[in-house]
Amino acid sequence: MTGKELENNQVTIIGEVVSTFTYNHEIYGEGFYMMELKVERLSTSHDIIPVMISERLIDITKDYRGQFMEVEGQFRSYNRHDERKNKLVLSVFAREANFIELDEENMPESNKTNSIYLDGYICKEPIYRKTPLGREIADLLLAVNRPYGKSDYIPCISWGRNARYAGSFKVGERVQVWGRIQSREYMKRLDEENMEKRIAYEVSVSKLETVAD
Repeated sequence: MTGKELENNQVTIIGEVVSTFTYNHEIYGEGFYMMELKVERLSTSHDIIPVMISERLIDITKDYRGQFMEVEGQFRSYNRHDERKNKLVLSVFAREANFIELDEENMPESNKTNSIYLDGYICKEPIYRKTPLGREIADLLLAVNRPYGKSDYIPCISWGRNARYAGSFKVGERVQVWGRIQSREYMKRLDEENMEKRIAYEVSVSKLETVAD
């Protein structure tokens, strides 16, 4: 992978390990596993962020719950066939992972515990709307290129002036985004009687700008 392809998708998260490892897949004899990090926000809330990590980076036979870890990598997506349609699955792909000594009193600032930079292309018409209280929101879907003709499709959400700006973007336009990864719970209606709690992941945008190719 070239430096350019690494630079267009950069993530750093610092958080508490809150799960054990779950096997995901294997490529050329290298096993990849899923784990979860609890990443604090500025407020009293937090995000639970899924991380895909290689068995070559960490001993997946151990239980690290309660320890703090810094992960650097990329925010990636893949399509999973679910309920007769494709479901976009997102996770942080770890390139580096290190345990660090932290507690509630010496946590770094939130912009250092959860940061992401993306350079990609608008692949779906932005959705601009206002809440009943008048808050402006715009939803974007960004295609971020990977090698060998692959791309990651990353949902992004912006507010206020950023939302007004993002609402004018055109499909195919190149955009750079800075922000944080957030998790959001929602209720999915399965049928007339049943609903299921699910978690969506997206980039909460703090800054964005268009780029001329």
